[in-house]
Amino acid sequence: MTQKNGQSNNQKNTSTKPAKATKAKAVKPEPTPPPEPVATERRVKLDTSRMKSSYCNVCNATSTREEVVINFGLNQSWDRTDGDLEIEIAHRVIMSPHAASKLREVLNELIDEYEGRYGSLKD
Repeated sequence: MTQKNGQSNNQKNTSTKPAKATKAKAVKPEPTPPPEPVATERRVKLDTSRMKSSYCNVCNATSTREEVVINFGLNQSWDRTDGDLEIEIAHRVIMSPHAASKLREVLNELIDEYEGRYGSLKD
């Protein structure tokens, strides 16, 4: 290996000047707004595989502080003048007062729509 000016071929001639220190400015990224929630429509799937339908022409209800009980039944006594009526209760639905309130809203809307189409219901 030959040397020129006391340096080997493997060494590079580097300057001994100190590098200028540059002050790096801290770049503050702008805050990104949170992503807007995507409006997803929740779909309700009704499982009717075990559903049974029945006709009811009688309904009565009772309540306590914690629950509302609605009984649905069938009056098969067509002669209303003949003594006591015997009602066969087919279904009993027990729900919270909150659920009963929602049921009331749904029924009010349903009856309003019905009366708008077919005229008002008479007692």
